[in-house]
Amino acid sequence: LVNRGNCLFMKNEFLRAKEQYLEAIGVEADCVEALYNLAYVNKKINMFIEALQALEKLQTIIPSCPESIFQIASLHEIIGNVKQAMKWYQILLTRVPSDPNTLARLGNLYAREEDESQALHYYTESYRYLPTNLETISWLGIYYVKNELYERACHFFERASQIQPKDVKWKLMVASCYRRMGNYQKSLSLYEEIYQEHPDNLECLRFLVQLCKDMGLSYENYAAQLSRLERAYEAEQARMGDFGGDYDNYGDGMQENGYEQQMPQESEEMPNVQTQKKAQRKIIQKKEEDDEWANKDLDDELLPCLLYTSPSPRDS
Repeated sequence: LVNRGNCLFMKNEFLRAKEQYLEAIGVEADCVEALYNLAYVNKKINMFIEALQALEKLQTIIPSCPESIFQIASLHEIIGNVKQAMKWYQILLTRVPSDPNTLARLGNLYAREEDESQALHYYTESYRYLPTNLETISWLGIYYVKNELYERACHFFERASQIQPKDVKWKLMVASCYRRMGNYQKSLSLYEEIYQEHPDNLECLRFLVQLCKDMGLSYENYAAQLSRLERAYEAEQARMGDFGGDYDNYGDGMQENGYEQQMPQESEEMPNVQTQKKAQRKIIQKKEEDDEWANKDLDDELLPCLLYTSPSPRDS
């Protein structure tokens, strides 16, 4: 019954899958696979309270399972129970204290509660364990900019630039940090490097013109290029019928509304639980929008979560 429900789930027949999981629980009330998958399918169809009820029952059977704790915290976060979400993420950290995803989620929740000191603590810890997460790096960089600690901010934006060398925004933010620190020569040098790689970038040209004026350098060529690009941009906006043109991609690179503080998309699997995964089957993977499950044969690795391995697929 569980495996039949899994197959229906992979076909996006969520209500029929739910029926199979419920039937499996009717046969074996403490079937952990059925309980977890029932919670998952309820979450998938936005029945969050029922999902929590299934997970709470699962907690009485396997109270130390990080995956179920993660899902409880995630559900509370979704329905807006911020305090409960924090509580369960903190419980999760007692099981997996070095998980960067959980640390970053707590940082995000504290930031939403406007507790920046706690947000900074958890984001910093997350960065310590995973120094390549761009959302964490961006939050930390912008936090230090807001507090006018530009040298620290520069460290994070330089790190982001190393991770995404082709994304101009990180280099622009580094250049802006140096400009705000008063190191105009270094800032000018960085803007000139950016201009060589991205000659049509409006923000870069704006600050090249400004810096050259302030430093008594020739700026006419940059000004002419900037004027041409701005006219072209305005003409394009008029053609598209959008006169409220959004300059988010061309602004200072430091404006809060240009870079919203967001967490990774919901991950349906709690990562980095290495000690648990040896004794557990894969949990249900989030279905990517461009996956084509209907065109593939389902093998055992593609089935949704079965929490424990067994000699053969469970047929209950």
